[in-house]
Amino acid sequence: MRNDAPRLPIGVFDSGVGGLTVLRALRRRLPAESFLYLGDTARLPYGTKSPQSVERYALQCTRQLVARGVKMLVVACNTASAVALEPLARAWPGLPVVGVVRPGARAGCAATRSGHIAVIATEGTVRGGAYQRAIQELCPQARIVARACPLFVPLAEEGWTSGPVAEAVAREYLEPLFPPGDRRGADAPDTLVLGCTHFPLLAGAVARVVGPEVAVIDSAQTAAAEVADVLEREGLGAPQGTPEPTRFLATDDPERFARVGGLFLGRTLAREDVAVVDL
Repeated sequence: MRNDAPRLPIGVFDSGVGGLTVLRALRRRLPAESFLYLGDTARLPYGTKSPQSVERYALQCTRQLVARGVKMLVVACNTASAVALEPLARAWPGLPVVGVVRPGARAGCAATRSGHIAVIATEGTVRGGAYQRAIQELCPQARIVARACPLFVPLAEEGWTSGPVAEAVAREYLEPLFPPGDRRGADAPDTLVLGCTHFPLLAGAVARVVGPEVAVIDSAQTAAAEVADVLEREGLGAPQGTPEPTRFLATDDPERFARVGGLFLGRTLAREDVAVVDL
């Protein structure tokens, strides 16, 4: 690790724009830090690819970020977090690496009172079982139910994150797990983990369906908390001052990255803010 490491940016990558919710949480939690974000938009989604392909993509994304100078890596992609953290740590042994799955699982275990935890994610993440395995390792007695909510992704990317359409879709997906009113028994999950980086944009609609008695865990927020802990533990926190502007890289379609990315960041992102790179 270089002597000037604390002044280097934190590298963040995802298969597309969903990881910008993680970046948004990181910027809020760590206002003194600079960031370099890479969205592998040419090859999304990762969830439909083989573990071998996802591992190769993750190594290529990280190589691009390391070549530009980063002090740590945040894997803001659930699929890559599930399969590539160990290969990345082996390839760059001096580079701290944080994913989104384990922090979300840890927060879910900490929040549950009954030990009954629900996870919602994309079909690929649910099928791969990454959250189920992580929760079971941390809480061996936990009961876990997982449900795919694929329509949440296009709703988030179209900006339809509140209102009757979003709530109707949330109700369709979630009411089987969290029945309304008297139909909800004492055995229903008391904790819900949002296992996709798109899903925090629909957190309001989700919360209205599941009700205030259910703890809703945002993996973006929990990943940001873990990054803060790693920076402090490793002595890598940036010195006080004005951070460098966040830099954005994409592997395809920078116009769409900027348009949709602005919804995830909560601010306007111009096409000129996004550089195209070839992995």
